[in-house]
Amino acid sequence: MLIAKKTPSKETSLYMYTNQQASQVQQSITHYTKKCNVHTFMDVLNSPEYIDKIEALFPAQRVRLFSPKLTVSMFMAQALNEDSSCQKIVDEVAIKQALNGRPTCSTNTGAYCKARQRMPLVLPSTLTRYTGQLLSANSPHQWHWKNRPIRLVDGMTSSLPDTAANQAAYPQPGSQKPGLGFPLCRMVSIICLGSGALLDMASGPCKGKGSDEQTLLRSMLDTLQTDDVLLGDAFYATYFLLCALKDKGVDGVFEQHGSRRLTTDFTQGELLGTRDHIITIHKSKKKPQWMTQDEYDHAPDTLKVRELKTGGKILVTTLLCAHKTPKIALQKLYKERWHIEVDFRNIKTTMGMEILSCRTPSMVEKEMWIYLLAYNLIRLLMAQSALLAGVMPRQISFKHTVQLWIAWQGRHYEYGYFIHPYIGELFILIAQQQVGRRPGRMEPRAVKRRPKPFPLLTKPRTQAREEIRKNGHPKKLK
Repeated sequence: MLIAKKTPSKETSLYMYTNQQASQVQQSITHYTKKCNVHTFMDVLNSPEYIDKIEALFPAQRVRLFSPKLTVSMFMAQALNEDSSCQKIVDEVAIKQALNGRPTCSTNTGAYCKARQRMPLVLPSTLTRYTGQLLSANSPHQWHWKNRPIRLVDGMTSSLPDTAANQAAYPQPGSQKPGLGFPLCRMVSIICLGSGALLDMASGPCKGKGSDEQTLLRSMLDTLQTDDVLLGDAFYATYFLLCALKDKGVDGVFEQHGSRRLTTDFTQGELLGTRDHIITIHKSKKKPQWMTQDEYDHAPDTLKVRELKTGGKILVTTLLCAHKTPKIALQKLYKERWHIEVDFRNIKTTMGMEILSCRTPSMVEKEMWIYLLAYNLIRLLMAQSALLAGVMPRQISFKHTVQLWIAWQGRHYEYGYFIHPYIGELFILIAQQQVGRRPGRMEPRAVKRRPKPFPLLTKPRTQAREEIRKNGHPKKLK
C-alpha cells in the first residue's frame, strides 16, 4: 500500500500551489528515495496481481515478431509521439534491433498493422481501467476531499477519418452536408480528482438514441464505489441519476441546469442559510423511454436534495448537512471540476487524441483506449514524483512529464519494461516543473493567429477534384 511521505498542513487548501525551488524538490526526492522504496507506485505495475491480470488478457498466439506485449507498447508510443504514424514506430523498432545486434526486421508496416488488428479490445480497455483503479486506490488520503475520493465526470468529442464505416457508426453532425463533415465520436470519462487517473470511459455517436452523456454515464455507474463524491456540470443534475447515486452510497455535486435555475425558490423547503435550503423533489409520473419498468418502479417516489447559490452558480447536491459540508467548502470543491477540462486538453491536444487516425470503428475504439492507457501511465509517473516531492499531483506539469518520458524511454526503457535502476532521477526531473498559480484564470475562446487564406471545401472532395481536372484551380489560388 502507498504511504504518504509528507502531509500538507491543515491551513493548506486541497490544491494550493507552493513555490518550491528546483533544488528543494531535488533534495526532498533524494532524501526519500534513500530511505524508502522509490518504486512505490511502480511496484503496483510489477505486483504479481497486476502481472497475472496482464498475462490473462494476452491471447494465445504463435511466436511472432510483433507480440501482443510489443504491439501494445508500440501503439502507446504512437500515442505519445507527435508523429504518430505507423511507419515511424516500425522504423524505431528496426533501428533498435539493428543497434542491439539482433536480426533486422523489415520497415514495412503491414505486419505491425495486422498485429494491431489482432489485438483484442479487452486488452487496452481492461489495462486502462485496472491501472486507473490501482493508482486511485493507492493514493494517500491527503489527496482526497474530507477523506472522500472525488470523481470528475464530463464528456468530450474526437474527430475520425471520413470513411464509410466510420460514418455509419459515428455519423457526422446533421448541420454539415453529406461528404463535407467528419465522423464524430462522443466519450464520457470518470477521472479521479486526486491522482488524475482515468477510471473508466464510455463512447458512442453524437446523435441518435442513447448518444447523450447521461446514457453513457449510466453504463459506468459500477465504477463508482461507496463513499465516492461525483462532481459534474449541469448536464447531470437529474432526478434518476441522483437516485442511482444515493442507491450506491455515492454523493453528487452538480450545477443546476439552466432551465431550472429560473424556478429555484430559496424561500421553500428547509432553510439552512442564505440561499441554501433542502427541498423534496418528486418522481415524474411518466416513465422515461430509456428506463425499464422495473427500474422506474424501483426508483423512490421522492428525494431530498440541497440547493445553494454560491460563486454565481446554483449547485445541487445530496450532501445535506450544512455543518459537515458548509457552503464555502462546496464552492471550493466545485471549482475543482475545472481540472477535468484540463485533463481533456492534455488528452486531446497534448497527446493528440482530438483527431484519431484509424479508419474502421473497431480500430477507432482500440486507438481511444490506447491513448487513455498511455495517459494513465503518464499520470502514474506524475503521482510518484508528486508523492516523493511532497506536492499534489495536480501541481506537476503533464506536458513536461510527457516530454521527459519520451526522452527517457529512448535510453532507459524498452517496450514495456523498466531496465534502468535509477528511475528516481526521472522523478526529480518531473517534479522540477510545476504549473503556476492561476486562480480564476479566464481566456477568450478565440484564436489570434490567422489561418491560411484557403476557401472552405463546400462540396464532396471527389466532385471538387473532377472540377479541377476540367477547369483547373481557381485563379486566386494560383
